Amino acid sequence: MMRRTVAIAGASGFIGSYFRRRFVAEGWVVRTVGRDTSADAQWHDDGAITKALDGAELLVNLAGRSVNCRYNERHRREILDSRVLTTRALGRAVAACAEPPRTWINSSTGTIYRHADDEPQSEASGELGSGFSVDVARAWEEELAAASVPDTRKVPLRIAIVLGAGGVMSPLRNLARLGLGGYMGPGTQKFSWIHVEDLFRTVLFVHEHTELTGPVNAATPYPVDNRKLMSHVRQSAGSPFGIPTPAWLLEAGAILIRTQTELVLKSRWVEPRKLLDAGFAFEHPTLAGALNQIAEGRAERSLT
Repeated sequence: MMRRTVAIAGASGFIGSYFRRRFVAEGWVVRTVGRDTSADAQWHDDGAITKALDGAELLVNLAGRSVNCRYNERHRREILDSRVLTTRALGRAVAACAEPPRTWINSSTGTIYRHADDEPQSEASGELGSGFSVDVARAWEEELAAASVPDTRKVPLRIAIVLGAGGVMSPLRNLARLGLGGYMGPGTQKFSWIHVEDLFRTVLFVHEHTELTGPVNAATPYPVDNRKLMSHVRQSAGSPFGIPTPAWLLEAGAILIRTQTELVLKSRWVEPRKLLDAGFAFEHPTLAGALNQIAEGRAERSLT
């Protein structure tokens, strides 16, 4: 039987590394596009990218510089270019393929929606927000839409905060261990998230369900507010208490650790309406269960 082939762009990060392992475990042939010399194709080589994509049935683009930084002019340019220019390069390569991928799933972000603490934001009814992060998300999705690849279904995946061994939970757990794991700002802001395994399963689900078009929200149907989030973080870190952090102190601290308070103060309430309506079942729908699974995974790895 012929093995299935997937091309992953941006396979060296937290999500990409996980996807690579899981696709291999599922029996897929994995080709990679990225900055590393170990990748099958580097971003500066259109011919090599086309070769990596040609004959692959699925293309997953996860490329993009981390947003966990201060938004100075240089970082803003790097964040935008690392998303738009990579998507543009993939568009050129797909167009040049003799046998292009059937599906192109391109990362986007759930932060494209407005600050929402009043109602969930679905693909149909969600309202787009404003500001730098939203501008980047819009440009990212517009670049995907502009790619002229008539034989390839293009799906922007609006991904919530991804939880797994690493990623965003490590700094939050470190804060909790220092006794600083209380709620942040008002504590009422919503935290939309998805377990990395459910994100992987979402990609396969979207690929198989050809009726799914347009943007698809990738988030658990059970978001929590920041108070609940930090309570679970404290429990998973074994910290009995945590000092709340007011917004003004977060602003000062963010400058010191070179990040943006938007990452914890914006209320993200992303509803996975299309996935639910299509029958997708989450393996890790609740935060407590997801954090327990992540903690168990870390413990298992430390014993091996």
